[in-house]
Amino acid sequence: MIKITFNIKYNTNWGQRIFIVGSCEELGANIIHAAKKMRYHNDGEWRLTIFAPDSTRKIDYKYIVEDKNDIRTPENRFHHATFEHDCDSYVLHDYWLSEPENRTFYTSAFTKNLFVRHDTKNAENKTDTAKKNNHIIIRLSAPQTRPEQVVAITGNQNHLGNWNLENAPHMSADNFPQWEIRFNTDDISFPMEYKFIVLENDTNRLCYWETGENRIIRHSATDNDDENCIIRQFPEEKRRCSVINDYPLRTPERSWKACGTVIPVFSLRSEDSFGIGDIGDIKKLIDWTKKTGQHLIQVLPMNDTTCSHTWKDSYPYSAISIYALHPLYINIPMLGSLNDKKKMTFFNEMQKKLNARETVDYPSAEKIKTSYYREYFRQEKEHILRDIDFKTFITQNKEWLIPYAAFSYLRDKNNTADFSDWGEYAQYERKKVENLCHPDNEAYDEFLYLFFIQYTLHSQFESIAAYARQNAVVLKGDLPIGINRKSVEAWTEPNYFNMLQQTGAPPDDFSDTGQNWSFPTYNWDVMEKDGFSWWKKRFNKLNLYFDCFRIDHILGFFRIWEIPLNYIEGLCGHFRPALPLSCEEIEKYGLVFDERWTKPCIHTHFLPCIFGENKNSAQYETPESLHFISDNYGETVDNELYGYLRHIDAERLTLNEFCSTQRKIKKLFEGSNDRKSQIIRDGLMHIANETLFIEDPYDTKCYHPRISAYKSYVYRELSNENRRAFDRIYHDFYFLRHNHFWKETALNRLTPLINSTDMLVCGEDLGMIPASVHEVMNRLQIFTLEIERMPKTLHTEFADLKTLPYNSVCTTSTHDINPLRAWWKEDRKKTQRYYNNILQHDGEAPEECSPEIAEQIIRNHLQSPSMLTVIPLQDWFAVDEQIKRRDADNERINIPSDPNNYWCYRMHITLEALLRANNFNTKIRNLITDSKR
Repeated sequence: MIKITFNIKYNTNWGQRIFIVGSCEELGANIIHAAKKMRYHNDGEWRLTIFAPDSTRKIDYKYIVEDKNDIRTPENRFHHATFEHDCDSYVLHDYWLSEPENRTFYTSAFTKNLFVRHDTKNAENKTDTAKKNNHIIIRLSAPQTRPEQVVAITGNQNHLGNWNLENAPHMSADNFPQWEIRFNTDDISFPMEYKFIVLENDTNRLCYWETGENRIIRHSATDNDDENCIIRQFPEEKRRCSVINDYPLRTPERSWKACGTVIPVFSLRSEDSFGIGDIGDIKKLIDWTKKTGQHLIQVLPMNDTTCSHTWKDSYPYSAISIYALHPLYINIPMLGSLNDKKKMTFFNEMQKKLNARETVDYPSAEKIKTSYYREYFRQEKEHILRDIDFKTFITQNKEWLIPYAAFSYLRDKNNTADFSDWGEYAQYERKKVENLCHPDNEAYDEFLYLFFIQYTLHSQFESIAAYARQNAVVLKGDLPIGINRKSVEAWTEPNYFNMLQQTGAPPDDFSDTGQNWSFPTYNWDVMEKDGFSWWKKRFNKLNLYFDCFRIDHILGFFRIWEIPLNYIEGLCGHFRPALPLSCEEIEKYGLVFDERWTKPCIHTHFLPCIFGENKNSAQYETPESLHFISDNYGETVDNELYGYLRHIDAERLTLNEFCSTQRKIKKLFEGSNDRKSQIIRDGLMHIANETLFIEDPYDTKCYHPRISAYKSYVYRELSNENRRAFDRIYHDFYFLRHNHFWKETALNRLTPLINSTDMLVCGEDLGMIPASVHEVMNRLQIFTLEIERMPKTLHTEFADLKTLPYNSVCTTSTHDINPLRAWWKEDRKKTQRYYNNILQHDGEAPEECSPEIAEQIIRNHLQSPSMLTVIPLQDWFAVDEQIKRRDADNERINIPSDPNNYWCYRMHITLEALLRANNFNTKIRNLITDSKR
C-alpha cells in the first residue's frame, strides 16, 4: 500500500470544514457527497491520510469547503498527483486552487501550442537523488514562460547555487505549464530560502526574477517533532517523498501580444481547391501566417449546413448538425486520385472552371465535389471498410454520427430537410434509425458513404490542427449561438428547444428592424438539469481541432431576443429570460395601461407616412401618393387587391385577418415584384409592428415595452405626459431592471461551460449590451471583441484604441460589416471626421482608402493594448497597391439585414501567389514586428 497524506492551508470561518474528493475509491471516486473529511491542525492546516493500492499511479483530486448549512463548494480545478512504484509514502502540500488571474495562459492555446515545449531540459532532475530514501519535489505553475525560456530555482543552499544565478538548477517542464525539480532531503539545511527565476534556455541569461518575498521551507523533523513540518520520516517507511505544490510563479507585468488573420474557409482560394476553400487550403494559410509573423487564424463555423442543396445552404451559422463538418471542406488532393483517367480528366477540367470564377459557385461546387467523393468511395470501398481507423471512428462517434447520417439520408430521400414531412420518421425513434443503418437495409451503403465523408473530414482536419500546433499557429473556431430548426438536433433532441419561437437580435447598427435568424430558442431549464451536457459536447467537438474559439452572440447566454413565429422582422420580439411588467407596475409610472397598445393599429392620419412616397415623414401628405389605397382603406383597388385594413374605431385601423401577421403578409405578396405591391407589402409589415407593448408568451398578464417603440406612430399618438411616463418605463426596463438578473443568469450558464474546456474563449459582444456583460466576461476571463467603428461607450463615434482591455480581440472589421476600403466610402461625413480626428490628418479625406491610410489604420490596431489583434484578410490586402482587389465593393461577406444573403466571397488571388508576394509579406511582418507582437 502507498501511504498518502494530503495537506492544505485554508483559513476557515466559523462552522466551515474542509473535505477532499478524488478519482480513487479512497477519496470518494469523484462523488462530492462521498468526499472525505479532513482533520484540522494548527495554523490553518487541514490533513487527511489514506492508503492506496500499490498500483496507484495518479490521483486527480479537489478540496471542498463545507459551510455551516452543509453546502459544499469545490475548487474550480483539479490537483494532479503522480506516484512512483518504488516509493511507499507521499506527503502532499497544496494550496487552494482559485481561478488564476492569468487563466488565458493555462488554455491549450498556450500550453499545447504557443508556449509548448517540444524539447525540455531535465538534466538537473536526472540525478541519483531519486534513488535515495527521501526526496523533496518542488512544483510550481508558470504558464507564461515562453518556449525559449526556462524556470530555475536559486537560494541559500549549495544545491541551489547559493544565490549565484550561474549555478541555479533548471527545472523540468515535462508537464508544462507545471515545472518541477527534486532534491535529496539529506542535502537540505533548514530553513531553506529560495526564489524562482526565468532564464534564456540557450544562453542562461537572466530574463527576470519573480516578484515578491523569498519563499521559505522552515524545517524538517522526525516522527517525534512538530507534525506540521514539511518533511517527516517514520520508522516503518522505506522511501518517502514530500511534494511541495508551490504557489504559481509571480511574474512581473508583461503584456504578451500577438496578431492573426480572420477569413472564412470557403473564401480561401488555391490551385488545389475546387471552386471553394477547403481544409487543405488552411495548411497553406498556416504557412503564410507563419511567414508574416502571425500566430492565429480565425475561421467562421465549418459545420454542415446542407438543407436544400442550393446557394441558400451557404449560410455558415445555420448548421444542421453541431458535430458534422461540411462535406465541401474535404480537400480532394489529400483524399486521393481516381484510377479512371477519363473521369480524372473530367474533374480536372471542372476544377479549372470552378477555380476561374470570381466568387464561390456554391451549388456547382457541391455537385462536382460530391460526384468526386462518390466515385472515390466506390473505387476504394473495400479498402475503406477494412480500415481499422475508419471502424474506430464510427464506434467512437456513433452517438451523433448515426442520427446525422439518417437525417442526411431522409432529407435527400424526401427532398426536404423538414422532418415533419418524413412520415413514419417525422418523430425521431432511435431503434428505427438504427435499423436504417443495419447491413440488411437498402440504406446501409449510403450510411457507409456518409460515415466515410465525416471520417475523411475529421482525419484531414485533425492533421491540419496538428500542423498548426507544430508551427505555433492557433486555430480559432466559431460557435454559432443557434441551430437550424430543420437540423439533426431539433429532430433528435426537441426537448432542448422551443420550436414555437425564433431567435434574432433587436435593432442595432446592422438593421433598424432587428434581425430574425429563424433558429429555435433554447429551453435552458431543461439544459441545466443535465449539467448543460449538450453545450459541453459542442465544446468538446471544437476542441478536437481548435485551441481557441469565439462564442457567436455571447449575449444569448445572458438573454436571447425571442421573436414569435408569425413575425418576419425582429421589432416585436422580447428578451428571454426577462422580468415583464404587470399592469400595476406600468401604472405606477403614471401610464394608464390600455390593452389596445398590444395589438397592431394605426391612426388614419399616419397612413400617408407609411404608404406614401416619403415614408420617413410624420407629416400628412396629399392623397395622390395613396392612389392604390381607397378612401375607406377597406375596398379592393384596381380589381387586383383586397382591402387590407379595417376600422377598430372612427380614427384607427388594424390589419384584416387574412393579413394579420407578417408571415401572412409575406406569403400574400410572394411573387409580386411590382412597385405598388412592394409599397403595400412594406406598409403592412410596418403596421404589424405598430404596438407599444408586447404580451409575454409565458405570462399573458405581463408585458414588455416594444423595442424602439419611441420611433413608432402609436407612440406619437400619446400625450406628452404619457410619452414621458412611457420613456421612464422604457429606460428602467431595458437599462436597469434586468442587470442583476441577467448577470446571475449568464454566470449560471457560462461558468460550468468555461470550466469544462481548456480552449481560450472569446465572445462576440456587439449590439445592445446589458451593463452586466463585461463584468461577467471579465470575471470568467472571456475575451471581448473590440471594433473601432462600433464603440461600446455611449455618445462616442469611434472607440479609443489606446484604452482597449488586454483580454480582448481587436479587429478592423468583421464578416457582418464592410471591410476598410468599402467602409471608407459608406458615409462621407463620418469618414471625414475619422480622417481628421482619429487619423489626425488635415484637409479633405481622400475619396479612396489608399494603401497608406489602410496601413495607418492597421498599425493603430496593432499598437492597441489588446492581447490579440485579428485582421480580416481583405484588410491586409488593402495595404498593398499591387495585391489589393480592384473592386472593394466585392469584398463584403455578409449583410445582416438581408436574410437571403449569399455567402460567396472568395479571395481574388491564390494562396500560392500570396506566399510568393515577398514585398507584401515583408510589409506585414514589419508592421507586426514594429508593434512588438
